[in-house]
Amino acid sequence: MPKLKTNRGAAKRFKVKASGRISRARSNHSHILTKKDPKRKRRLRELTEVHASDAPMVRRMVAK
Repeated sequence: MPKLKTNRGAAKRFKVKASGRISRARSNHSHILTKKDPKRKRRLRELTEVHASDAPMVRRMVAK
C-alpha cells in the first residue's frame, strides 16, 4: 500500500509536539474582536491540545 499523503490544510493547522500530543489554535480570534472582552481575546491567543477522540484522525492527516 502506498504512503499516505499529508493533508496540507491539516499540516498548517496542527503541530505534533515532542511528547506526541497535537496542538491547535483556538477559534473565534480572527474578526469581530471589538465586542469581545480583552480577557477572552487573551485566552484565545493560547494554543490548546486536540481532544483525545480527534487525535487519531488528525495524526493520520499529518502523518509524516
